[in-house]
Parts: sequence; C-alpha cells; structure tokens
Amino acid sequence: MNTKDIFDLFLIVSALHGFAFNIILLCSKNGREKSMLYLNLLIFVISLNNIQSWGLERNLLQHKFTLNYLQIPWHFLAMPFLYMFLIHYLKIAKKSYNLLKIILPMFLVIVITQVIFMYNYNVDDAPEKLNRIYEQYSSFEEGISLLVSLIIFSYSFFVLNRKEKIRSKILTFDSLKWLHTFFKLTAVGYVLWLFALGIKIKLNFTSFIFSYYPLRVYTTLLIYWVGYQGLRQLRISKERKQIRKSLLINLKLEELKKSELKETLKEIPLILPISTVNHQPITTSAPTETVASNTEKNSLAKQKEQFLEIDTFINNHKKFLLAKYTLQNLSKDIKLSSSTLSLIINNVANKSFTDYINEKKVAQAKIFLLDANYSNYTITSIGLESGFNSKSTFFTVFKKRSGYTPVQFKKEQLLKK
Repeated sequence: MNTKDIFDLFLIVSALHGFAFNIILLCSKNGREKSMLYLNLLIFVISLNNIQSWGLERNLLQHKFTLNYLQIPWHFLAMPFLYMFLIHYLKIAKKSYNLLKIILPMFLVIVITQVIFMYNYNVDDAPEKLNRIYEQYSSFEEGISLLVSLIIFSYSFFVLNRKEKIRSKILTFDSLKWLHTFFKLTAVGYVLWLFALGIKIKLNFTSFIFSYYPLRVYTTLLIYWVGYQGLRQLRISKERKQIRKSLLINLKLEELKKSELKETLKEIPLILPISTVNHQPITTSAPTETVASNTEKNSLAKQKEQFLEIDTFINNHKKFLLAKYTLQNLSKDIKLSSSTLSLIINNVANKSFTDYINEKKVAQAKIFLLDANYSNYTITSIGLESGFNSKSTFFTVFKKRSGYTPVQFKKEQLLKK
C-alpha cells in the first residue's frame, strides 16, 4: 500500500467517521443546542469535502455525468459555521451579525457559476485537458474561499478575545482555553493551506495532490477534536450551572433559617455572656510572669474569636468555592491585614491558608461525589465547582488530603454501602 492508497483510505474513513459523529451528536442530550448544531454542520461539511476528495482521487466523479467535472467548495462553509458555533456558545448571538445571510447566497452563487462554467466547457476533448481547465477554475475559487475564510477567522478570533462582552455569560463556567488553543492550531492549518495552494499553482495544476495530504489530515483531526471538545465543554458548563444553582438554593435556605432564628432570639430575654477574654483580673501586685501568661491567653482567645468570624464568613459566603480566592481577597473582605490573617489561621487551625481552604474544597467535593443527584456528572464539573481551577489540581489536592483520587473515593464509598 503506497502513500496515495493510505491517504485515500484516510479520506473515506474520516468521512464515514464524521457522518457517524453527526448522528451521535444529533441524538445526544446536548446535541440540539444551537451551538452544537452549527458545530455539527461544520463536521458535516468537512466530511462532505473529504468524501468528495476521495471520489475525485478514485476518479469516481469525473466524466461520469452530464457535467464532466464538478467540485463543490464545501470548505467555503467551514469557517462561517465555526463562527456561528462561537457566537452561540458564547451567548452573544443576539448582539452579533449572522454571517450566514451573506455566506450562504455567496456559496450558491459560486456553485451555480461553477456549473455554468463547466457546462460551457463540457465538450468532447481529452479528459486530461478538461481536468486541467477545471483545476484552474477551482483553484481561483479556492483562493477566494481562502481569503473569505481568513477574514472570518480573524473576526472570530477578535470576538473570542473581546472578553468584556462575554464575561458575565460564559467565563464563569468555561475559561475558553480550549477555544484559544483551537484558534492557534487553526492558524497552522491556514499555513498548510497556503502551502498546498502555492504548490498546486507552481506545478501548473498537475500532479499536485501530494501537497494537500498534510492539510487534509491536519484539518480533519482538528475539526473532530473541536467537535469532541465542544460537546464535552458544553456538558461541563451545564453541569456547573446546575451545581451552582443548587448551591445558591441551599445558601438561601440557610439565610432564611438564620433570619427565623434571629426573630426567635428577639423574643427571648437578653442574657449577657461572661467573656473569658475581657474579665481576667490583673492586679499591679501580680508577678511579671503571670501578667505575660494572661496576656498570651487573652491574645490566643481573641485569635480564636477572630478565626471563628473568618471561618463563619468563608462558610456562609462559600468563598472556598472560588478558584482564585487568596489571602489578599480575604483581607479586603474581613478588613484585616494579610499577615494578621495568616497568623490567626496558623495559630488556631495549625495550617496555612492554602491548606485551610483546600480542606474545605475537598470536603465539598466529597459531598458532591456522594450525592445521588450528581452521580452522572463528570468529575471535572464536580472539581471545578468545588473551587479547584483544573482537573489535575483537583486530583492532586484530593489525593493528598484523602489518600484517594476522586474516582477511587467514589468507588470506595459505594462499595461500603
């Protein structure tokens, strides 16, 4: 099997895989989301492009019909569908222009123009000569497609980086790092496309097919990667929204209970508590050691009170669920210096602020992992909504605190039941 045969096999297998993925995605739980529909269309046109390339390579489409040659530019629709996926995924479609209103008519004009052109050249002549004429025309068409695609790609990248417009919509559930990675990888694809088209022109539109091998393989793998990533990220975002919604409901219930408790306490006669901090008798005749001992006890007692306030604040406001909650953030909230907060937590809890916060994150994660309502949720969703900034950090910290990975912990607890 030579390189050409391997490439032909890749084209047909990737096309069939793409069509299968279309069906699976359409039937999936989140497949009917508008963003996923456009992502599905992107994979569909790439699959059509691949199966068309396979047919042309096997000479299955040339000189078999009324028109001797027809090569529909499916690649013209790829970037517009990606743009439509992007604006719907970022929840900014209502504020963004629908490029398909321009692109679809352009696509139809290109196809009709190609049919008219090829019909006029549909004469009895040597197939090689006709193929060369058609390749020249399709290369001109491809150049237009490349230019339009680059413009849409650049605009899409601009939209993705306009974070102030999308901050409240999606960034709280998705860092969008995977999309930034995709755009960087797509830029490599454009370099390969320019390289392939340049070789095609330089070789005078003959024996050029080898130059498209890297492009076809690269773009196909890239599109399938973004398809799987898009579906996965949408699921994680939805799960995180649901988890956050349930936490918000629980938080409101806790606040309601506290409010009811306060109303009840108002009806009870006030009894002043005896303070162990402010009622330690200190006489001038006491030895220096006794004064120092009492001062130290008073200081520790005060720190315990302050720690209780800190702990209550963090628990009540679920601050440990924030991925980037630092001592500086706590300092602004509590109105104590970072050094003072660090000293209090170290003296009372006997641990650093990071370990203290991570302990709460792990405890929350354990609750999620054992809750039947979240049994079908991904480990990533649970980790991110427990306050960790990545799946790897979640696994590392969880294992350090419990001795198990989240998956092992869940299985172990289920076995005990």
